[in-house]
This record gives sequence, C-alpha cells and structure tokens, in this order.
Amino acid sequence: MATNLRPLHRACLLLLLLLLAAVPEARAQGFANLGQAAEGYAMPAPGPFAFPKDHGPHPGFRIEWWYVTANLEGADGTPYGIQWTLFRTALKPGADLGPGWSSAEGWMGHAALTTPERHFVAERRGRGGTGQAGVSLEKGFDAWIDEWRMQGPDIDHVRLNAEGPDFGYDLQLAAEGPLVAQGDGGYSVKSASGQASRYYSQPFYRVTGTLALPDGAVEVTGQAWLDREWSSQLLDATQEGWDWISLHFDSGAKLMGFVLREGSGGFTSATWIAPDGTPTPYPDGALRMTPLDRHAVQGRTVPVEWRVELPARDLDVTIAALNRDAWMATSVPYWEGPVTIEGSEGGRGYLEMTGYD
Repeated sequence: MATNLRPLHRACLLLLLLLLAAVPEARAQGFANLGQAAEGYAMPAPGPFAFPKDHGPHPGFRIEWWYVTANLEGADGTPYGIQWTLFRTALKPGADLGPGWSSAEGWMGHAALTTPERHFVAERRGRGGTGQAGVSLEKGFDAWIDEWRMQGPDIDHVRLNAEGPDFGYDLQLAAEGPLVAQGDGGYSVKSASGQASRYYSQPFYRVTGTLALPDGAVEVTGQAWLDREWSSQLLDATQEGWDWISLHFDSGAKLMGFVLREGSGGFTSATWIAPDGTPTPYPDGALRMTPLDRHAVQGRTVPVEWRVELPARDLDVTIAALNRDAWMATSVPYWEGPVTIEGSEGGRGYLEMTGYD
C-alpha cells in the first residue's frame, strides 16, 4: 500500500529492488527497501571516479541506475518530455552473477513520454545472466533491456530508443559539456545518519530525433540529462520519500537538488552547475523547496508546483508541471515529468516525486 512506501534520487529510483516476480516480498515493501541494512554489500566511499569503468555495472553494490530525462520541443513549439531508465539490483550479497537463470541479479527499465495532454508509460523486467538486459563497455557504451537501448561510441554520444504500446522515441544525444560529480566529488550524502551514494551526471546533452505518438511522428530537438548512481543503502529507515529536480536555466547554468522527506522536515542537497560544467555543491539546508499547488492523480495528492530557492545563488523560481497527470503507473508508482521554470531564472527541467499517499 502507498502508506508503506519509504524510500532516493535521481536520484533515483530504486524501484529496482522490486524488479523480479521471483522476489514478491520485495514488491510489498516498496521504497522501504532503500533504508534496509546492507550487510555483505559494498558501500560507497569518497574518492575519484574511474572512467570509463564507472559507466558500467558495479556488481558488489545492491542498487544502481542509468537515468535519462529530456526536455524536448517540436517544430511548432509544442513541449514534450521523455524518460529512459535502466535499474540493476543484486538480489543478495556476494551473489553469483554468472550466466543463466542462476544469476542473482535483476534488471528493470522504465520509459515515458509526456505531452501537455497525455502521459505514456511502459516497463520492462529482466533477469541477469540471460542477455535480456545489461550494460557493456566492450565496444563503446551499450545499455539495454529487451529492444530498448542506449548505445554509442562513448557515453557522451549515444542513440536512445524505447517504445510502448502506443508511443516510442528514437533520439540522438551528444554532450556539449563535461560530466559533473554530484555532492563531495561524487560522494552524495542522503541523510544526517550518513547514508550515501556515488553519483555523477551528464547534464549537457543536446538532443535531436523523433517521437512516435498516436497521431504520428514528431521531429524534436532539446536538452537531456543523464544521472548515474549506485549504492547499497541509499536512505535512512525514517525517510518516507523524495522530491528531486534537474533544471536547465536559460542562462546555461543548471541545478540538481533533492529533499528526502522525514516527518515535517527533510534532508536536502543541491549542486549548482555553471555553464562551463563547474559544480558547486551545497549542504543540507541550503536548498529550499516549498509546495505551492497540489493535484490529485491516481488516488494520490502530489505537489505539481513548487517554489525553489537557493539563496547562496540568489535563485528564487517557480517550477510547474507541463502535465499534472505524469504518473508512472509502474511496479512501484511515482510521479515524474517535465516542468517549466519562471522567476529569477527561466528555463525547463524535470521533477520526480516518490512516497506520496
């Protein structure tokens, strides 16, 4: 039930823990799995990334994901958004990740396409060791589950595609800026108790491609943002959900921020990203996110308009959902969709919210 959901992030979303029908008890626990003890798994620690190796899987850790969102526009000015996510989870510590169905590793994919009027969603699940899903660095970068794929000569130049029963997209992503380490050089703290992840982003993709909609194909251009994150105990057991944003400002700057809710308050984190890619991290309390308007969707009431403040940057903006009904009706449901930005900065971005009744 929704009242049992306790969580991320971007980041994100470790619905992965519910990945397999072979683990029905995980399905019932929802986001609470993210706060479980992690004995036997690897734990994140500060330090430099090792690229390109860190673009690939981290089998010693319990959970990780490759998470893309894009703000797009048709030739007539109509705004759109897409999501493409691949989740990996180890089903037990020290698990055999060898070939075949004996592999104790699960994969899950989410894809979505949002228009001002409609929100399309699809989900895929797979078991490790079968070839159905995975991430390989043998020939550039290749991440896939079934027919969905993110593939290219390197992670900065990829083709991204997915399709559901009544939608699809085929996009080319080319980075125009550097990878960005989130938190303390890529060590992203998630609670006062010290839960953390390894976390980096590529927020500088330029996008071209085609959307497949019931009314026909639409050529689009825009911006995309990749989040990469891995951990084994992402949340504190008392945290009940999160609100996460990735914002592209018209000035060329960008902002990643989140609130991990707990009771009447929560733990916050933010990274201001300059147009040249230089990150400035901000600790708990520096970012303020205040709900301004709420909307009933699929039996939940969620904030779909927010005031976002980062006083250290004189930032004071309002973000509003392009489509208030951008509900992800997946194994563990959540809200995710594109937003517009108005105030001290203009622009557009993405909002993700979990753990709402």
